[in-house]
Amino acid sequence: MGEEAGLRERFLKIYPNIPLKLRSETIVIIDKEPVSWKAAYIEVYNNTEKSRKILKKLDELKII
Repeated sequence: MGEEAGLRERFLKIYPNIPLKLRSETIVIIDKEPVSWKAAYIEVYNNTEKSRKILKKLDELKII
């Protein structure tokens, strides 16, 4: 399993444990745009190019 796949898997395991009220809060800024848990989940679930940036940043910040 590559590093990217490992980050994706970690994110998808963590997300269901995030309280519903917190999911709309901004967790990172990517390309000068705020990204919430909900937006990050959609990007990661769909395995988009933006999801790679999100996962890398969340890993750097030790969030996942």
